[in-house]
Amino acid sequence: MKGTKKGVDVWEATQRRLKVVFRDFDNVVLAFSGGKDSGVMLNATLAHMREHGITKKITVVHFDYEAQYQATTDYVTEVMTSNLDLIDPVWICLPMAVISEVSMYQSHWKPWDPELEDIWVRPLPDAPGVIHTGNVPEGFPKYDGVWDYTFQEQVSRWLHRCSGADRTAILVGIRTQESHHRQAAIHREDKHAMWQSYRWTTKLSDGVYNAYPIHDWNVEDVWVANGDRQWSYNELYDLFHLVGVPLSDMRVASPFRGEGQENLKLYREIEPDTWGRLVGRVNGANFTAIYGGTRAMGAGKIKLPEGHTWKSYAVFLWKTLPEERRAEMLPKIRTTMRYWTVSGGALTTGTAANLRENPPEDAAIEFLGAPTDNRKRKTPMEVVRFSRYPDDLSGRGPVAELPDWRRMALCFLRNDWQLKGMGFGQTAIRHTQRVRALEKLKEVL
Repeated sequence: MKGTKKGVDVWEATQRRLKVVFRDFDNVVLAFSGGKDSGVMLNATLAHMREHGITKKITVVHFDYEAQYQATTDYVTEVMTSNLDLIDPVWICLPMAVISEVSMYQSHWKPWDPELEDIWVRPLPDAPGVIHTGNVPEGFPKYDGVWDYTFQEQVSRWLHRCSGADRTAILVGIRTQESHHRQAAIHREDKHAMWQSYRWTTKLSDGVYNAYPIHDWNVEDVWVANGDRQWSYNELYDLFHLVGVPLSDMRVASPFRGEGQENLKLYREIEPDTWGRLVGRVNGANFTAIYGGTRAMGAGKIKLPEGHTWKSYAVFLWKTLPEERRAEMLPKIRTTMRYWTVSGGALTTGTAANLRENPPEDAAIEFLGAPTDNRKRKTPMEVVRFSRYPDDLSGRGPVAELPDWRRMALCFLRNDWQLKGMGFGQTAIRHTQRVRALEKLKEVL
């Protein structure tokens, strides 16, 4: 297995971190999704416990999103019914609110909604530790319609209270290779809410900390560990391989989220029966599976319809959206327009130079110098202000950096009602103010 920057094998580094966890925390909870990362983390933790004679059980908590491959259900069932000498399973099947990004007409859905039992993708699991609407423990957090990220944090606090522990560690199987957000969770310079000086931890609340024991593993490390140690894993990954999904793109995610849409169409090839039930479960699933990754949903090179500017095309698309979605999106659209046309936004100096050499025809630009705020930036930046929101800044810099009407139109085409394509992070609660959304994002990270 590969080494860390300090020359320590990632397996050894993980075992050192687990030693700290079991030394400093009197309650350990492991968040298990059914994916490759949480699976290898669980196996590494169990190996550590057996090697060091740790007999006090850990809690393994799984949030079941109902709509998933049968292979994932089989793997979760195997995990939650094995090693019961070392784990207490908590398998949550409750109607929390989960974001849907396959339709502008249904912003969220609720797995295991008792009012829709006749169209559930699969029956409730029958195994130890399953919590459903018919057996919710006393004092359990509110769940019906609560956004899943918020609910997960509340369950973490509930497990801490129930344990009577002084400190609880929530082991989370994230790897920084997967995303910039995960990289920031470990390495951001302003990080202060952690246990002692261990940067691979993050404080959630009094006495409750997230811990990331495998944060420096690469995807190859995961599969080397599974192979060398003969660990069980979700065999869905074998099916992904057979249908040609690249190793780096193999993920277990809700098929109705943005990150799951690329795999949504695979259900038809891998599990046709499950696919048939998905189509009837959430509005827009069939359309997204057919047209996701095509121009119909803003993928690839989009051709501007004849007679339109990007602004007029965006306005046309805007008028086709449901009123509820427009109400949710409008504050963010106004915010980004004010940002770029009133206060000014920071661009890398290279992109700013490109704008100087090739300014847009429809908007004047003021170059206001280096940012004056206290934010630490690794790349030199320059603040620019546009006289009006530009129509199309293609070719002048990274798409994710420059604001224009083209970028907004693509959000509408892609059912991106959260406007992540315009730089807005995912919020945990709808209709909250931007300040609260940013605070929530910091908690998630």
